This record gives sequence, C-alpha cells and structure tokens, in this order.
Amino acid sequence: MNNYCIETEKLSLWYGDFQALIDVSVKIREGEITSLIGPSGCGKTTLLRCFNRVNERYGNVTTKGEIQILGKNIYDPDVSLLELRKTVGMVFQRPNPLPISVYDNILFGIRIHSQFRSLTRSQSDEIVEEALTSVFLWDDLKDKLKTKATSLQLEQQQKLCIARLLPLKPKVILMDEPCSALDAKGTQAVEELMSILEGSYTFLIVTHNMAQARRVSKECIYMFLGELIEHKDTQTLFESPEHEKTADYVQMRYG
Repeated sequence: MNNYCIETEKLSLWYGDFQALIDVSVKIREGEITSLIGPSGCGKTTLLRCFNRVNERYGNVTTKGEIQILGKNIYDPDVSLLELRKTVGMVFQRPNPLPISVYDNILFGIRIHSQFRSLTRSQSDEIVEEALTSVFLWDDLKDKLKTKATSLQLEQQQKLCIARLLPLKPKVILMDEPCSALDAKGTQAVEELMSILEGSYTFLIVTHNMAQARRVSKECIYMFLGELIEHKDTQTLFESPEHEKTADYVQMRYG
C-alpha cells in the first residue's frame, strides 16, 4: 500500500475553450506539506480547486482524467460533494470568517452535517475549545467567543479559518496563498501552525512566495502554462532542478 493521499492521472480542465490544465499526473504524499509554485496563470489554483471540485461552481468547466483521494475517484457518481468538501477543506487567500461569533464560526461546518445537528452545549463547548487550542488561539479568544470573528486581527482570522475546518476531521487542507494578506509576523505564525499540524493533515499550498515554499514544504511542484513541469523534494527542486523552465523560475530568470 502506498502513502499517497491524492493521485491524478492525465487530468485536463477547460474553462470554455481555454485549456487551463494539460494532462497533469501527480501523486501527493499523505501527511506532508506540498507546495505548488509557478508564474501567475499557470494553473496552480485551478489544480488546487480540482481536489474539492470547487471549479465546477464557476460554470462552463469541462474536466477529463481521474482524481483519486484516499483511493476513491472523486468523480464517481456515488461521491457526495458535501462529504468530499468535509474531507478536503480549503483556506483562501484572504481570511473569510463568517460575520458571526468566533464560537459559531467554529461550529458552522459541523452543524450543516445532519448527524451533528443535535449537539449539546457541553459538546459544542468541547469542540470549540479543542479546535481553537489546535491553532493556538484558545488563550487569546477564550474570553471573546461571542466576539464577531470579522473583528479579529487578520492573523487570528486566518487561524480561525483553519480551526473551523478541524471539527469536520478533514484529511486534506488546501491553501490558496494563505499568507498573502498577512504581514511577516502573521505569515510566520501561520507557517509555524502548518508545520505543527503536518503529519495529522495533508497540506497542499499554492504560493508565489518561493522562500515560503522552501521553508514549509517537503515536496514542491513547478507548473507552467497548465502543465506540471517538475515535482521533487523541495531542496532538490530549488538547488538542482532538472528542467530549464524550473531553473529559470526558481533562479528568478523567468520573464
């Protein structure tokens, strides 16, 4: 049995007539942080959004090929999108907490799953404390649980967005430029959190920050014009890239 969490085979995607992904075959290791890097418009975010089928929300999208997550083809007819998005959580570029209390943000996802609708107050309290503790927010927010989440500092908002995924017990956390709205201190805090949670979750992170990719990821994928050019352990990809296109990008000769 392999230790891959996500596997794609000849995955292609079109927005109308525009082909955004071209025959992408990749294997993402379970319990590790993998970074997707490449110039703007190269297909990083499109690939990321394939893994919870969010791309389909945009209409006029055609997909070919196969995606397996934990050994299951996510395009099989018996796949529930609700269950898929419970297993594969997503954190976006800008923190997007709901304009409700910190407490209700943590419980929002779990409440929409029918088996959890009748949580007792003590169960709810335990879930909230455990999630906030996991992202090192409990001490800061335990007396502010009724505070509107949108009033928190940006770093706290982004950590909260990660925390609200955790009660759903996801296996994969997708992150699309999760630190782009944060200052250096906030970026460091989120990166440290990812490193601590690594092993418990499989992280796939899109980043334009190559220093960040080197700091946080075990493996790194370079994409260019919809194609996967190179996928290696991060140190090798940056220090001894096999392909000229990769070398041009990581050595900042691109463009």
